[in-house]
Amino acid sequence: MVLTIRTPSPTDAAALADLHVQTWRETYTHLLPENYFDEAFVQGRHEMWKRLTTTPREDLTVRLAELDGVLVGFAMSGRPLGDDPPRDRQLYFIYVAASAHGTGAGQALLEAVLGDGPALLWVAEQNPRAFAFYRRNGFAFDGVEQLDPGAPAITDLRMVR
Repeated sequence: MVLTIRTPSPTDAAALADLHVQTWRETYTHLLPENYFDEAFVQGRHEMWKRLTTTPREDLTVRLAELDGVLVGFAMSGRPLGDDPPRDRQLYFIYVAASAHGTGAGQALLEAVLGDGPALLWVAEQNPRAFAFYRRNGFAFDGVEQLDPGAPAITDLRMVR
C-alpha cells in the first residue's frame, strides 16, 4: 500500500466532509443520540471543509491521508483557543477511517500536523484507542476536562506533551 499525506485542495472538500461524518459515526455513534447525524450535521461538515480548503489559514495546518489514492484520514492543528493554554500548538482533530486503522495513516497525519514538539489536544474520555495512540506519542493527561461543546454527551480530557 502507498500512503500519501498532502494538503487538501478545494476538490477534496466533499470527500473530506463525507469522511468526517463517517469517522464520527464509527467513533461516537454509541455515545450520541440517534438523530445526531442529521442533515444539519452533514451540511455543517460540508461547509466547514469547503471553507478550510478554499480559504486556507496560515495559522492552521491541515493534511489528508490517502492509501493507494483512496482518502482514509485527515488532521488539523493550530494555535490553541482560550486564555493561557499550556502549549502553543493544539491538535484540533485527527480521524482515520476504521478500515485504515493500523496502516500508519494516523501516525503520519500526527507527524505532518504537529511534528514531535510540545502540543495539547482534547480526547473523548470514552475513546480508549485514541488514548493509547496519544500516549505512544508522548501525551499525558493534565487533569483538565470539559464537556464537548459539539457533543455534550462526550467528556473531553486534555492531554499535553
